[in-house]
Amino acid sequence: MNSLVVASHSDSNSLTHHIARATVDALRAAGGTVEFADLAAEQFDPRFSEGDLHLYRGSGRTPNEVVAEQNRIDRAEHLILVFPVYWWSFPALLKGWIDRVFVNGWAYHYTPGGAFEKKLGRLTVHLVPVAGDDAASFARHGIDSAFRSQIERGIIEYCGATVGATRILHESETKSAEDLGVDVRELVADLVARVGDAEGALPRSSGSVR
Repeated sequence: MNSLVVASHSDSNSLTHHIARATVDALRAAGGTVEFADLAAEQFDPRFSEGDLHLYRGSGRTPNEVVAEQNRIDRAEHLILVFPVYWWSFPALLKGWIDRVFVNGWAYHYTPGGAFEKKLGRLTVHLVPVAGDDAASFARHGIDSAFRSQIERGIIEYCGATVGATRILHESETKSAEDLGVDVRELVADLVARVGDAEGALPRSSGSVR
């Protein structure tokens, strides 16, 4: 399998980056071809500029940096997004990456006449949110449902991609290093197993890594 692992965190020593690198290493050890995108280190500009707006309106061209990101995704069968949970969603850097890269004409095609085509049917997208809160709080406040609505349905399925594994690492700021180490190993092993499942349908996560 060809995979692209995308990490969105400004601290290269963060738990987010640790999980992303562990996932890359495990996928490669399993025989996969893996690219790694560190959006912060690469200084990807998440701002939806006037040029992006012209492109959305059909009167501009795709910026070179956006084409480069689209090409990386085109080379992958699996896209794995690893990110901290900010305000029940993506951090701004990753949200801006989605805003600028998953555009009309590439991720989907919409015409003023109402025709709509989903264009990412070849891709499976996996989510690895790193959360400070516990699983019970996520369920009680509907954060799991928010992820399904905003990200799984609103982005992944909207573009025709397959929703893969959503694996949330809970209590990232309160668990001991030993307990977090166990959780990360279990999370990565489960994710790699699901990426390697070439038979197709991937079951949805309950939200807990244990």
